[in-house]
Amino acid sequence: MDIFDKIKKNRGPLGQHAGFSHGYFTFPKLEGEISNKMKFRGKEMLVWSINNYLGLANHPEVRKVDKEAAEEYGLSLPMGARMMSGNTNMHEKLEAELSAFTQKEDTILLNYGYQGIASAIDALVDRNDVVVYDSESHACIIDGVRMHQGKRFVFPHNDIEKLDLQLERASKLTSQTGGGILVITEGVFGMAGDQGKLREIVSLKNKYDFRLLVDDAHGVGTIGPNGVGTGEEQNVQDEIDVYFGTFAKAFASIGGFISANENVVEFLRYNMRSQIFAKSLPMSIVVGNLKRLELFRNDPFHRENLWKIANALQSGLREKGFDLGVTNSPVTPVFMSGGMFEACNLIVDLRENYEIFTSMVVYPVVPKGVIMLRLIPTAAHTLEDVNYTIEVFEKVQQKLKANEYDKEKIVFA
Repeated sequence: MDIFDKIKKNRGPLGQHAGFSHGYFTFPKLEGEISNKMKFRGKEMLVWSINNYLGLANHPEVRKVDKEAAEEYGLSLPMGARMMSGNTNMHEKLEAELSAFTQKEDTILLNYGYQGIASAIDALVDRNDVVVYDSESHACIIDGVRMHQGKRFVFPHNDIEKLDLQLERASKLTSQTGGGILVITEGVFGMAGDQGKLREIVSLKNKYDFRLLVDDAHGVGTIGPNGVGTGEEQNVQDEIDVYFGTFAKAFASIGGFISANENVVEFLRYNMRSQIFAKSLPMSIVVGNLKRLELFRNDPFHRENLWKIANALQSGLREKGFDLGVTNSPVTPVFMSGGMFEACNLIVDLRENYEIFTSMVVYPVVPKGVIMLRLIPTAAHTLEDVNYTIEVFEKVQQKLKANEYDKEKIVFA
C-alpha cells in the first residue's frame, strides 16, 4: 500500500477527530497577552490552560530584558551549532547559573526540552544497558526509550515494589551484559499532578547499582523551598544523577537544560546528536532566561502567589466534593464521569456560556468513562478567578449528572 493511501485510512487516535475538533478542542487559538484572561474566538476567557506558572510571561522586568535583547541581538545570533560556531559567553553564563541553582556541577542547554531529553537517553545508554522507567512518563521520555537498542523495563506508576522487581531483573541482565541501569521518572507528572516518589526510588540505591534521571519540567521553579524542584522538596536533589528542566513552563520561555556532574555533561556535549547538529539557542532567548532565573532565585513572591492560588483552587474544589486524584503540585486535575460527547459538550458550555477556557483529557489518556479537566493555576490568577471557577464547576457538574451533556453530537452554542 502507498504510504499516503495508508494515512488517509488511518488518521491516528487524535487525527481521526480532526474534522470536528480542529480549531476548537485541538489547535485552539488564544490571543492577546499571556495572562489569566485571554481571547478565544473573539471572546475574553478566564484561562486555566497555560503553563505560565510564575506569571513571568508578561512580567515588566522580563518583557524589558526580552525587548532589549531582541533589539541588540535579533534572533539569528549565534549562527550555527554550538560545537561549530554557535557558542558564546552568555550561553556558558546561563549554564553556570543553572548549575548553581540546581546544585549540580555542570549544565548543558537544550534547544528544545522534548528533543533534548529524548536525545540524552539515546546518548547515555547503549545496547548493553537497561532502562527502567515509570509507566506514566511523558512522551519525550517514551520516545527516548524507544530509541534504546537494549532492554527496557517499565514499572506501574509510582509503584516502588514493582520498581524493585524490575531492578532485580535488570541487575541480573546487566551482570551478563556488563552494562548499567538507568532509572527514569518525573519530578511532577504533568497530567495527574502527583510527584514522583524520588525519596523511595533513591533508597533503592542501597540495594541496586543504578543511575537516576528525573524529568522535572513541572517542578523546576514551582516546587521546593527555593523553587529548585522536586528533588529539593523531597531532600534528595544530590541523589539525582541527571536532572532535566525546561524553560517552557515556569520560565515562560523556550528550550531546556540538563544538569549533572562535569563528566556526564561533557559527555553529553560531545554525544547528544540533537544538540551537536542543531543551531544554538538564540542569544535573545539566553539573555531572557538569565533574567527569569534571577527572578526565580531572588524574588519568592511569584512562587508564593502561585501556591496561594493553587491551594485555594484545590481546597475549594475538594470542599465541594470534586475528585482531584492524588495531586501534590500546582497541576489540578478534576475527574468527572462521562464519554467523549459529554466531555466535548461540557467544554463548549464552559467556554461559550461561562467564558472559562480549560483543557479536557479523555480516553485513551484516561480510562473509558472518565473525563479529566486539567487546570493550571498560575501567579497571574486571582482569588476572584478561583471563586468564580469553583462556582461554575459546581453548575456544570450538576448538568453532567442530569445528563444535559449526553448528546450524540457536539452542540456548539
